[in-house]
Amino acid sequence: MAHQKTKTIASYGSWKSPISSDLIVTGSIRLNSIVLDGEDVYWTEGRPSENGRSAIIKWSPETESYEEMSPAGFNVRSKAHEYGGGEFTVKDEIIYFTNFVDQRLYVQYPYSEADPLTSPENLRFTDGQVDPTRGLIYCIREQHKSDQEPINSLVSLNLDGFNETGEVLHEGHDFYSTPSINPSGNKIAWLTWDHPDMPWDSTTLWVAEIDEVGKLVNPTKVAGGEGESIFQPSWSPDGVLHFVSDRSNWWNLYRWQDGQIEALYPMEAEFGLPQWVFGMSTYGFESANSIICAYTQNGLWQIGRLNTQTKELAPFDLPFTTIGDVQVSEGAACFNGGSATLPASVVRLDLQTGAFKLLRQSASLSVDREFISVPESIEFPTENNLTAYGIYYAPTNADFAAPEDEKPPLLVLSHGGPTGATDTRLDLRIQYWTSRGFAVVDVNYGGSTGYGRSYRQRLNGVWGILDVQDCINAAKYLVDQGLADENKLAIKGGSAGGYTTLSALTFFDTFTAGASHYGISDVEALAKETHKFESRYLDRLIAPYPEGKAIYEERSPIHHVDKINCPVILFQGLEDKVVPPNQAEMLFGAVKAKGLPVAYVPFEGEGHGFRQAPNIKRALDGELFFYGKVFGFELADSVEPVQIENL
Repeated sequence: MAHQKTKTIASYGSWKSPISSDLIVTGSIRLNSIVLDGEDVYWTEGRPSENGRSAIIKWSPETESYEEMSPAGFNVRSKAHEYGGGEFTVKDEIIYFTNFVDQRLYVQYPYSEADPLTSPENLRFTDGQVDPTRGLIYCIREQHKSDQEPINSLVSLNLDGFNETGEVLHEGHDFYSTPSINPSGNKIAWLTWDHPDMPWDSTTLWVAEIDEVGKLVNPTKVAGGEGESIFQPSWSPDGVLHFVSDRSNWWNLYRWQDGQIEALYPMEAEFGLPQWVFGMSTYGFESANSIICAYTQNGLWQIGRLNTQTKELAPFDLPFTTIGDVQVSEGAACFNGGSATLPASVVRLDLQTGAFKLLRQSASLSVDREFISVPESIEFPTENNLTAYGIYYAPTNADFAAPEDEKPPLLVLSHGGPTGATDTRLDLRIQYWTSRGFAVVDVNYGGSTGYGRSYRQRLNGVWGILDVQDCINAAKYLVDQGLADENKLAIKGGSAGGYTTLSALTFFDTFTAGASHYGISDVEALAKETHKFESRYLDRLIAPYPEGKAIYEERSPIHHVDKINCPVILFQGLEDKVVPPNQAEMLFGAVKAKGLPVAYVPFEGEGHGFRQAPNIKRALDGELFFYGKVFGFELADSVEPVQIENL
């Protein structure tokens, strides 16, 4: 009989964990933007240990190893839409990329220095598509001027040029994305949308012919318009335009052929994503009649092969439950995949054998799996006799257990966006909490993606109310199940999730503590001050502004700080252009004046989201310190304290 290990009995929250903040920041990287060039695989790797620098990595099947391609001193990242994406592309081993500091587009020949292709003017470039026949690269340009809103357009640049600003090919819409050239090189497709729409509300798909010098001829609207979101136009090898549309309520695959639009595989699943960043991809072509595509149902992703002739979809038998950045070449597909026990990884799938290889993992797994909490998808009742969704993580530690009469503190996570979704990939930042004795529920509140357009639209007009109610009902559900201590309920979130957090603490009394990471406390200020991409986002989520000014004031925690009745900690980047730091500063001052325990932790040099290792560490440990003081448990490890006012 195997000997069962005796666990140390200690209160929840005070368990000693091998998942330290140092492990998270030194052993973790961000993996994004997969690009294929023949059989070679490229991706970007964001490194907290290098102040958040993002570098291009290349993996070659010849050597079965990877190497860094970015020259020293370059940070490969676009600031277009402030969220970036689509920051590089590769053609015949030549890399074209945007450098973060100056936002210029650079060209880098194999194992050479990088040379600028664009001028140092206030321009941002992204979503590049190379046209070697004409010596051009088509891309999206965002032009910034001090006295007006940025101007977005579809442009071309000469590959042998220098000091270029780009030649405008199509303009007049507020936003452009996803240029896609057909295999013959004589047609191009792209997407546009206009205020007040976001790309998951309404987009228009365009197609134009390309003449011999790269000019567009006869731009034609193909699909989309009011009430239809189009995602990822792509051409099959035989030149048929495909795209994802939510015209059926679900983001499904379609093709446009002979002037007709045909659904390829109607299904209550999402084959698309909200376009928060450029360069997103969920499918690619194995052949003219075979599509390798990723799709999600009930919060879980799969990848399969869709035969467009027989209309059959066959999923691959793989251990991944989150999948993105799908790119397909002859015989292989690459994607960013993860699962409950696998962190986000660059994966190469052999399409003939179904075998896969992990090319790179975002975190080094030096932790025994007995310390890993395996997520469980849950459904719970919420307002108006509806159902909402979440992912539950139980407290898990191989060495510790709690007294039998104790229930764990619960940390409710509210994701950003709010048009976004959480998933089940291994996230050591969640395991940081569960391995110390916290229960965690990651809520996909109404408005989240992955459950169809109607679920996504639940939040329209009621942001700051419905999302909060769903988070509250998730907490109540777990309390009723005996899985959480009703007196130790905390809520946290970043950006839009920070707004949900602050609204929950202000307008409701369910939670006993909260943490806002670069969260919104004044939605009116956000409507007036935020960047172009989101400047009309709130028209649908709350009300048109300024006509709805009274509603904005009613929904803004900063105007109702007298209602906050529990401790709160605020983390804020001082270079944040999405949520200006003065919002956190105003809230801190108001809560402090009220006499409640409150802490404010600002970070120099950070924008919207924390990328630098010391700041990620400080935010994790500082929040743990805060909960320890508020909930009254001793920390197992010594962490740098935060200054808590009124404690």
